[in-house]
Amino acid sequence: MKKKIVLIGMMGSGKSTVGKILSKTLKLNFIDTDILIEKKCGLKIKEIFDKYGEKYFRDKEEKIVLNILLNDKKPCVLALGGGAFLNKKLQKIVLKKTISVWLDANIELIYKRCKKSNKRPLLYKSNDKKLKKIIKDLLKIRNPIYSKAKFIVKTNEQPVRVCNKILIYIKNLI
Repeated sequence: MKKKIVLIGMMGSGKSTVGKILSKTLKLNFIDTDILIEKKCGLKIKEIFDKYGEKYFRDKEEKIVLNILLNDKKPCVLALGGGAFLNKKLQKIVLKKTISVWLDANIELIYKRCKKSNKRPLLYKSNDKKLKKIIKDLLKIRNPIYSKAKFIVKTNEQPVRVCNKILIYIKNLI
């Protein structure tokens, strides 16, 4: 494996879970960009949004992801935050230099995984009805962008099965 494998998709799509399994299977490092941003800033993502705003967060995210993509030559499994792939600069590099995989989750699955979380600033403090509408609106904007990934896998199965589909795809590339 010479390229980085980059997992993209909505919050709650399973990027962290699948990424950990995939990296263990391939014996590669796993990097969750959201966790890395939290470590570098010394704050949780929700706190970054609350204290400094989304633009500040996106600027930090861009710098950190660019550093991984351009300066770290080692292959790894990289889970991008849900909004990172919307950044055209990041998108261009991911599509050109990595194996990009969209973990495509439907509204119900995302809702189920995110409804009790207070870690997701774009969904935080939403009632059930409002939460589903926010997810639907985000998917409407993001899905056409996520669909540019080299490989698309539905995440309505167990993470190990999702991982196995990705492994088959990667094996066919080699």
